[in-house]
Amino acid sequence: MDKKKIMDAIRMLLEGIGEDPNREGLLKTPERVARMYEEILFGIGVKPENLLTVLEEEHDEIILVKDVPFYSICEHHLLPFKGICNVAYLPDRRITGLSKIVRLIEACAARPQVQERMTTQIANALMRKLKPKGVMVVVEAEHLCMTMRGVRKPGSKMVTSVVRGIFRENEKTRLEALSLIGNLSSRIEY
Repeated sequence: MDKKKIMDAIRMLLEGIGEDPNREGLLKTPERVARMYEEILFGIGVKPENLLTVLEEEHDEIILVKDVPFYSICEHHLLPFKGICNVAYLPDRRITGLSKIVRLIEACAARPQVQERMTTQIANALMRKLKPKGVMVVVEAEHLCMTMRGVRKPGSKMVTSVVRGIFRENEKTRLEALSLIGNLSSRIEY
């Protein structure tokens, strides 16, 4: 990341909105924003599947990591969106660690993003690296670009899902995964 460019841009932004970037309270703002972007956008340039390790295991039932909180930045307005991500997969003799799935979610979220693409990136990375029988990713999030501006509907949430392999082909397997995920909105704290 080019911190100098970010700092220059923030100074220009402050001037553009009618603020004085040399005002005492704003003097360190460009540097703070540059450090923040470095922290929250660490996923830029990361190849998601490289975060996953592969372990040989004879487990042949659904593995579900649920209610993983995440934060991302909407690429259209550069405002945050946050929510929970649920990832289910049915292994074919290849599993990965629980923390690796959480890191995958975090890296896909840590870039200017749209929720639809993020959901797909998570599913595709698992399919490529683990070659499971199927993957299901369900994401529910609240977008500040819709709740604090525009239509201004706080509490509105968007749900996206990606279903691959046996979860798409077999309704019974899909319904089992969905029942394990359960009711999303009742568990999200905003």
